[in-house]
Amino acid sequence: MENTKHIGILGGGPSGLFMFKRFVESGKTDFEIIIFERKKKLGEGMPYSHEGANDEHITNVSSNEIPNLVTSLPDWIKTVSKDTLDKYHIDVERFNEYKVLPRLLFGQYLTDQFDLLQKQAREKGLKYQVHYNSEVTDIIDLTDRELVAVEINGQDKFEFDHIFICTGHQWPHKHEGKVPGYFDSPYPPVKLAMKLDHPVAIKGSSLTAVDAIRTLARHNGTFARDGQGKLFYRLLDHSPAFKLVLHTRNGFLPAVRFHLEDSHLSNDSLLDKEQISNHIASNEGFLSLDYIFEHDFKRPIKEKEPEFYDQIKEMKLEAFVAAMMELRERLDPFELLKAEYAEAERSIRRKRSIYWKEMLGVLSFALNYPAKYLSAEDMQRLQKTLSPLISIVIAYIPQSSGEELLALRQAGVLDLIPVGDHSLVEAVNDGGAIYHYTDESGEAISAHFNTYINCVGQPHLAFEDFPFKGLLENRTISPAKLKFQSVVEGKQALAEGKNVIKDPNGDYFLKVSGITINDHFQVVDAYGAFNDRIYIMAVPYIGGYNPDYSGLDFSEAASAAIIKRLLA
Repeated sequence: MENTKHIGILGGGPSGLFMFKRFVESGKTDFEIIIFERKKKLGEGMPYSHEGANDEHITNVSSNEIPNLVTSLPDWIKTVSKDTLDKYHIDVERFNEYKVLPRLLFGQYLTDQFDLLQKQAREKGLKYQVHYNSEVTDIIDLTDRELVAVEINGQDKFEFDHIFICTGHQWPHKHEGKVPGYFDSPYPPVKLAMKLDHPVAIKGSSLTAVDAIRTLARHNGTFARDGQGKLFYRLLDHSPAFKLVLHTRNGFLPAVRFHLEDSHLSNDSLLDKEQISNHIASNEGFLSLDYIFEHDFKRPIKEKEPEFYDQIKEMKLEAFVAAMMELRERLDPFELLKAEYAEAERSIRRKRSIYWKEMLGVLSFALNYPAKYLSAEDMQRLQKTLSPLISIVIAYIPQSSGEELLALRQAGVLDLIPVGDHSLVEAVNDGGAIYHYTDESGEAISAHFNTYINCVGQPHLAFEDFPFKGLLENRTISPAKLKFQSVVEGKQALAEGKNVIKDPNGDYFLKVSGITINDHFQVVDAYGAFNDRIYIMAVPYIGGYNPDYSGLDFSEAASAAIIKRLLA
């Protein structure tokens, strides 16, 4: 067909899956699609493949919390072989939509969903190809011909009318591979299958850290249950000195997963796009963080939890965060984990949400899409106050992980050290790292560890780290930045040495991570012009304008915004 549009989906993980799904569901057949996947399988991406999981790693979402695909998880589970189900100790009769799954099994589900979408595409007459073992190595915008060239494996070139960058997670290596015992991330986890007879330093306590803990614990000891059914941990003979030492800024552990009333990070009482647009128009072009906090957090709580609302109704954002953090600071983190584990267990048993925590997750997701309209002042407030609380509360760890952390602590092999905001990790050429920090009594500490693992999670990558140099060199993309609403505030931030620039008009901007995108996830150049050919869903490179990583919910929302624009 003469008017056929050539489409490139760069990456066949979950984001690529949702993008392909949008094309299949569009009912249009005037597209020819090529999907490039670096590995040998579609759907699973990094978190749900051996690149991001072993058998012991589980999802932190249940089937009722994932966006609709072709078949539901409970239906799909019935089609899985008995050998696979036995391997993961899953009883089909007892499985329901509230259960979490082993991540590798969930990866198989996503792969099967991609297969079913391909079948639907064939039935509808939508032309597509899949190129496996195909790594995208460069992208060049051919402006004169209104096409985009994509280089694969450093040699083959393909040209498209539109491309969708869905390359997923990236874990840059700084010292790993050069310094023995130093790991820039815990992925792929097979590298942590080590027998160690010394303490291990872990930076962070997020879900990423829990992944490392689950793997290392199993290679240096065993979990079992006592007569009362309580989990306990025992070191193996070869690892008597094995210990896991978590280092976190504030000395906090993540919260435990609970029952969600609205499992899809949405809520009928949230502001709609028109209300947000009207607010931005009446507020000098800026989205107010306080406005979103009042309408997308406090107001829904007023309806559902009036008693809790009465406690917080007069609080500004900073006061609310301080109150929630104060409780965490007062209690020993493992005592708090024990209490939250019991609270979460009741929540799941009664199918009753812990509503303020649920709404914090909803708020984070609701803020994600319009975050690019925040003023620089509000983005700094978000990063300084709200984001730390969100990262603890909504990065829920599954029940079984909470139980394992408590068992490890009981066995004396898990410690947590608060290191403040100014800690430093120094790689040691002979092996491991030295952790420099000031302890709570004000004493400067420098502790050497033979094994060090950075577990802070997916980093927001800088503009300069963007992997496709053709887009960088030709200035097809531009660094993300947010304008200061107040010139005085901007001037002061610049004087304080913050990452601030002043433009020729005298306006001040805060540089944030990643590249500039518009509401349709199109890249934007240095002159503020969007590119109608290049769309991006790769979260590590859009973190400045897209601060919330909500996995499959993000893939669903972003792909919906993109297809709407493409078909307009």
